[in-house]
Amino acid sequence: METVKGPDSKEVRIERMVTLYQLPLLHLCILYLHDEEQAKDAVQETFIKAYRNLDSFRAEASEKTWLTRIAINTCKNMYRSGWFRHIDRSVSLDMIAERPAPANQEDDELTAAILNLPVKLREVALLCWLQGMTYDEAADILGVTRQAVGSRLNRARKKLRSALEGCENYEPA
Repeated sequence: METVKGPDSKEVRIERMVTLYQLPLLHLCILYLHDEEQAKDAVQETFIKAYRNLDSFRAEASEKTWLTRIAINTCKNMYRSGWFRHIDRSVSLDMIAERPAPANQEDDELTAAILNLPVKLREVALLCWLQGMTYDEAADILGVTRQAVGSRLNRARKKLRSALEGCENYEPA
């Protein structure tokens, strides 16, 4: 006997989520893991976990926030695994698929500098600056306070400023 799928079936909901969030999550995972193939695996695993837990999603946060939290936790788990330490995780800016506009040298230098930040600062920079999330969304994903997000972004900004001051094309704002 076949299962009848209504308009709000799990399959329809997860397909919609994949359509909306697959590319932003892939960008985030590439920047987090520094490996495109591992990032693709992390995104796939994110949607598998989301599908399995879709019935327990209470919509206390947005779908984007919920999926991003799953993706970051998946990346952290992959990063902690023993075999992950033995692969070349060098990321190039060309690995980040489908840039919205041609990047200039300044953008490449900034992205490279963000990738070199310590993990806690890099996470908030990726979520707020590159993913366009609010402080509250980033705080919810990372399990910290809104003030901690603001503090980490200020520290990230200072580190980036000092890292970019030596760059040829740097113009302070």
